[in-house]
Amino acid sequence: MYTDYALRTLMYLAVNRDKLVTIQDIADLHAIAKNHLTKVVHQLGLIGIVETVRGRNGGLRLYREPADINIGEVVRHTESDFFMAECFGRENDSCVFSSTCALKGVLSAATAAYLEVLDGATLESLVRRSGARTAGSSAKPIRLQPRDHAAGDQARAGKYRDAE
Repeated sequence: MYTDYALRTLMYLAVNRDKLVTIQDIADLHAIAKNHLTKVVHQLGLIGIVETVRGRNGGLRLYREPADINIGEVVRHTESDFFMAECFGRENDSCVFSSTCALKGVLSAATAAYLEVLDGATLESLVRRSGARTAGSSAKPIRLQPRDHAAGDQARAGKYRDAE
């Protein structure tokens, strides 16, 4: 959830560039615990992506331009590790298959491909592709609902649709 909240925070800040935003604003919009979101924002500040302004009229804003914020970089900073199986950590590897198993190599290659795709995305590209509103307007979350599978071709074309 940490990375999810970090990306949601950054997207909200990107579409609200003309004003300072509070952690409470983001927490209320996404129904996220304010205390947890505070930790996420603190981490984003430590890595130089979010700037916090203290005081009575304080809040948050992006420290860098959305085009300069690489999503792969954000994910690497917000995920504690990419260990998908026990064999990724040698100190706790008690799997009987470890010496002959190909799973670790496959999962490593999949993780590298995943990160490569994220490295090709910027915050600007995410906001633009998602159709987020321009700065100064209020963003609202997109709700996804399952498609009606009786719709035949539509069901095969995609599992979810935008249900704003």
